[in-house]
Amino acid sequence: RIKNILMANNKSGKKRILINERNRVENRYYKSSVRTLTKMFLQDVEVYKTSQDPKDKTTAQNSLSSVYSLIDKGTKRNVFPKNTAARKKSKLAAKLKVA
Repeated sequence: RIKNILMANNKSGKKRILINERNRVENRYYKSSVRTLTKMFLQDVEVYKTSQDPKDKTTAQNSLSSVYSLIDKGTKRNVFPKNTAARKKSKLAAKLKVA
């Protein structure tokens, strides 16, 4: 989604516009993926709450692990601040523990 018309006046300004666009797309990928995986995890937790089946708990734990992984990768790439990542992980772990 790079615009054909760059408003920058010099080479470094044009480069910054391109790099900012690249970073915006990458950040958007991590944020949206974390949201999607979180929703899937919460659905798995709801299934486990109703059934109390060990297989469903394993499924929820696996989805929690994948959410953790993506949050950690996003933190490593400075998409999420470390305290935000810790808060998200803590809330998700608490939801599984309550179920």
